[in-house]
Amino acid sequence: MLLRAYAYGVFPMAEARDDPELYWIDPERRGILPLDRFHVPKRLARTIRHRPFDIRIDTAFREVMLGCADAAPGRDGTWINERILALYCELNARGRAHSVECWREDKLIGGLYGVSLGAAFFGESMFSRETDASKVALVYLVARLIRGGYQLLDTQFVTSHLAQFGAVEISRDEYRGRLAHATAQRADFHAMPQDAAPDYILQSVTQMS
Repeated sequence: MLLRAYAYGVFPMAEARDDPELYWIDPERRGILPLDRFHVPKRLARTIRHRPFDIRIDTAFREVMLGCADAAPGRDGTWINERILALYCELNARGRAHSVECWREDKLIGGLYGVSLGAAFFGESMFSRETDASKVALVYLVARLIRGGYQLLDTQFVTSHLAQFGAVEISRDEYRGRLAHATAQRADFHAMPQDAAPDYILQSVTQMS
């Protein structure tokens, strides 16, 4: 049911962590991050070249979700309830949801997670416990999606955090057209080696500003 909802352009949220209900969201304006116009700020590129984090894929999916659900500056609550946690962990077990994780000395300090369907990836949430951790995870995600042949990166909404990378809003009708095309194609989330070097990652993401 959840994958069918994504294929239609709808995604779930909860009002609060202790609210067991799910609400299906279908925004009139949808946020996407065009993969062919992704921008990496120069300062962030320098950070990536210094390899401040160990980047891992799908080794701590549940822990990433819990990190995204934690309170943070500017975010007191969360829309990730126990039902959403269970549903997405099941998708991860089926190979339909993935996490990109930033580690330092075996401590998870940031990351993101999302859902993969055809050649579309639906970014759900991200978190940082150290400066730039979620931004680094996003760059590694985009490089992985480009290498894997993805055509659509859905961000749901556009925040100031995402706007610096080139996120834009499009209409619901345009989004559904792009979504139908992308989900009918094939992509491979694991096409990129997990030990890809920083320069390889930055070369894969062609735009810098």
